[in-house]
Amino acid sequence: MKALVKRYAKPGIWMEDVPIPEVGVNDVLIKVKKAAICGTDLHMYKWDAWSQAHCKPPYTMGHEFVGEVVYVGSGVRNIKIGERVTAEGHIVCGQCRNCRRGMGHVCEHSLSVGIFGKDGAFAEFVTIPESNVVKLRPEIPDDFAAIMDPFGNATHTALAFPLLGEDVLITGAGLIGTMAAGICRYAGAKNIVVTDINPLRLDIARKMGATITVDGSKGETVEQAMKQLGIRGFDVGLEMSGAPAAFNDMIAHMYKGANIAQLGILPKDTQVNWSDVIFNALTIKGITGRRMWETWYQMEQMLLGGLDLSPVITHHFAFEDFQKGFDVMVSGQCGKVILEL
Repeated sequence: MKALVKRYAKPGIWMEDVPIPEVGVNDVLIKVKKAAICGTDLHMYKWDAWSQAHCKPPYTMGHEFVGEVVYVGSGVRNIKIGERVTAEGHIVCGQCRNCRRGMGHVCEHSLSVGIFGKDGAFAEFVTIPESNVVKLRPEIPDDFAAIMDPFGNATHTALAFPLLGEDVLITGAGLIGTMAAGICRYAGAKNIVVTDINPLRLDIARKMGATITVDGSKGETVEQAMKQLGIRGFDVGLEMSGAPAAFNDMIAHMYKGANIAQLGILPKDTQVNWSDVIFNALTIKGITGRRMWETWYQMEQMLLGGLDLSPVITHHFAFEDFQKGFDVMVSGQCGKVILEL
């Protein structure tokens, strides 16, 4: 089968002919229909410091996808051939303390599909354990199904704290930040301010429900947005950028006693004004992955309830044109990029 392989420990990705993966007793073989390029895939494509520390080539990349079940292992009981599915990309042990207390998203021994420990879905076929396969309702279109993984990150982050009637600040208008704007709007937030330096992505944020966007590249500021809204600070912060300046800008503009959900990965040398955190009684909660399986239930119900993710999807390419997809990702002039097999 054709697959996109991280063959070498250097920038790039390579299309190769590789064997169709073997199907274990409890595995499901899925024919991939669409696969989306994730920000993590871009890190691995560039072979940056994070990738060098966490990834060991060769392996097949890709963890955001939708497809059809074509074969099941002898131990599979609840998944049938022909069903349309996607999957949770964290494969957990089920035995560690966190798994046994319902916190599988922070399993001590998890593997990540297409990142480390398990070949991924940038391929004609992928195998996934039955326990990770997610059946899809017919009302959910393939494009939305292919991005359930990052939608889950956005959902987990956005719903970390109550939103009804709250003023929300989102720093970072990447895919997850813009989807989070839509989730906040759906969940009843009063005002949603999104900051970034990319005009195209800020436009997507507005389409997803942002009340005001702040374009730092044009000298716009959070203070100006607050003055326009007539507020003294934000009740909930969603930090999606991983940029120290944006994080500290958020800290400086939260209302006393406010809550911050931190998804963006900040550099190790990030300086924080801890006095503002302490004396303003701020709560900062780290977010990783999706809560298994409550986040998935929330995602499904929002999509069935009418939440529209189409503004975040800006490009489709044939699988063979994968390089075009990565090129536009590198440029930053895109929302979500989907490869079609």
